[in-house]
Amino acid sequence: MSSRTKSPKARAAELRQRLNEASSAYYVEDEPIMSDAEFDRLYDELLALEEAHPALVTPDSPTQRVGTTPSDRFRKGEHLAPMGSLDKVTSDETLGKFADDVRKRLGTDEEVAYLVEPKIDGLAVSLLYENGIYTRGATRGDGERGEDITPNLRTVRAIPLSLKLQPRERPPSLLEVRGEVFMPLEGFRAFTERQAAEGKRAAPNPRNAAAGSVRQLDPSITANRPLSIWVYGIGQAEGLELQSQSEILRWLRAHGFRTNPYAERLETIEEVGEAARRWETRRAELDYEIDGIVIKVDALDQQRRLGSLHGRPRWARAFKWAPMSAQTKLERIHIRVGRTGALNPWAQLEPVQVGGVTVSSATLHNEDDINRKDIREGDMVIVQRAGDVIPQVVGPVLPHPAGTKPFRMPEKCPLCGVGIVKPEGEVMHRCPNRACPSRGLETLVHWVQAAMDIEGVGEQFVWKLWNEGLLRSMPDLYRLTPEQLQELDGYGEISSRNAVEAIQASKEQPFFRVLLGLNIPKVGWVMARNLAQHFGSVDRLTAATQPGLEEVEGIGPDRAELIAEWFADEENRKLVEELRSLGLQMRAGEAERPVEGPLTGGQYVITGTLDGWSREEAKAALEELGAKVSESVSGKTTGVVAGESPGSKLGKAQKLGVPVLSEDDLRELLSRG
Repeated sequence: MSSRTKSPKARAAELRQRLNEASSAYYVEDEPIMSDAEFDRLYDELLALEEAHPALVTPDSPTQRVGTTPSDRFRKGEHLAPMGSLDKVTSDETLGKFADDVRKRLGTDEEVAYLVEPKIDGLAVSLLYENGIYTRGATRGDGERGEDITPNLRTVRAIPLSLKLQPRERPPSLLEVRGEVFMPLEGFRAFTERQAAEGKRAAPNPRNAAAGSVRQLDPSITANRPLSIWVYGIGQAEGLELQSQSEILRWLRAHGFRTNPYAERLETIEEVGEAARRWETRRAELDYEIDGIVIKVDALDQQRRLGSLHGRPRWARAFKWAPMSAQTKLERIHIRVGRTGALNPWAQLEPVQVGGVTVSSATLHNEDDINRKDIREGDMVIVQRAGDVIPQVVGPVLPHPAGTKPFRMPEKCPLCGVGIVKPEGEVMHRCPNRACPSRGLETLVHWVQAAMDIEGVGEQFVWKLWNEGLLRSMPDLYRLTPEQLQELDGYGEISSRNAVEAIQASKEQPFFRVLLGLNIPKVGWVMARNLAQHFGSVDRLTAATQPGLEEVEGIGPDRAELIAEWFADEENRKLVEELRSLGLQMRAGEAERPVEGPLTGGQYVITGTLDGWSREEAKAALEELGAKVSESVSGKTTGVVAGESPGSKLGKAQKLGVPVLSEDDLRELLSRG
């Protein structure tokens, strides 16, 4: 019987069961069995059924509680004040209805301001301080009581064990602080790599990694996880009188707590809507995951008058964006041979909406990653858009359908039939055939898209001209004429002329982009720019010895040997000369020359989350004074700037004896510069 033909009572019972099972798997076992989008869809369906048929509401309905029953593995911790969950809004229309309801309840003439901050995708916790000393920490649980994880939270360095007080200042006798424990993205990547190296199953996302980390029975395990926290409010306080949510954040910050630097007070609901749209486009800039923004009426007096309904405050909403994950069927696993011969598996998916975009394919990284996650053809899988752009398969929805088999990489290249190899120490399988058709084709795609960024000329263009025999190398591209393109289906006079003009305009792209597009082994964006800055021209680079190449930041002996071999190859030299004769840039321009300044010669690495600025802002500030900022720590590193949850780079710096700078040290360094 389909859901459409079931009675409301039967459908509600089915929805309750499915949602409760999913909640338990997500919150208690840290093993999600359902995507966020699917959970929200079923939850909304149940809520609509209960609103239409109030008699169907039961005490165990997911709509009647905040989270889930605390696990029996931990003691229970009662909250001094309920930790309510937030109703959500998803559009300007529903945001406007929220504002209208607030004005109606308070009085239409009353001014209302809002406090807005990013909604962290982590684990909500409550921290209790008695006379200024941390005494207990608990998860949100069902809103009334959670799991007592006091010793685990004590290991999170971002949580103060005592309040930061001014001389003669008396702390509140009792203070309950609310916050969200999370795992920064850099820390999550390092943690995932470590788990894989140890043969352990990795968490599917930073939220589950954070939840699993603070809910360990052994606090020493929690201590070794890269966790941090943003605090956002106070549940209850004795001996403390504050007037607004923004004042609460200022007080918390002044007393040693981490509050989100992007929290802002806005005067109108229209400004709140603009903030929601702004953060939806900027979320990829952050070093932690957010799934929306939290909106609160700022004045505490107004909050008290508005009150709550079923544990959900009328004075706050979560503006949630289109889910960045969804559930769909993995129809087939295909293999694409890249420009370096690497075999890249990718998933052909049953089309599904993810974050407002239809997704029909997704990356699968490599064979080890596929088998670690146990992803199989025919599985229902959870798909998410990484960094809001590139879709990836997070993992399967268990159990596997009958008849599915673990994935195995083919033994021969699917394009040329040559036996594939897996070099020692690498995770990628490779086709060793330098004459494999993929090398030329994928190199051309990389050239027009990533390296030269030719407007209107992309992968489909390259494939079409490749199949027509008009394109086999980069120089062929610059010899194309509008007349040649007009002979192809789908190209008229205007589109042909525009394509050729865009190709010719790419000759003005800087030298480092040419290096990026040449398919030199181990030379990506950062290395191409470093080579262009260091040598200044292709002639000096071609003449460079291996020891000379090792002087470039980030280049060790192995990479230097590969680059030197590439430029020693006669065919590669001919390619460079042919591109030079066609007018491409072979010398570094002003934009590629290193900045001279007080920090010239210094090499810095930034790791962890900085409190007052983004990593990109800190990087730009250092580079403006002439310093170089790299991604890896080495003996050449001048200093490592370490924020919260710095990950493995801090340990490497300490091992090598590289100076470690705090955020205050960085500010002082820049101030002197």
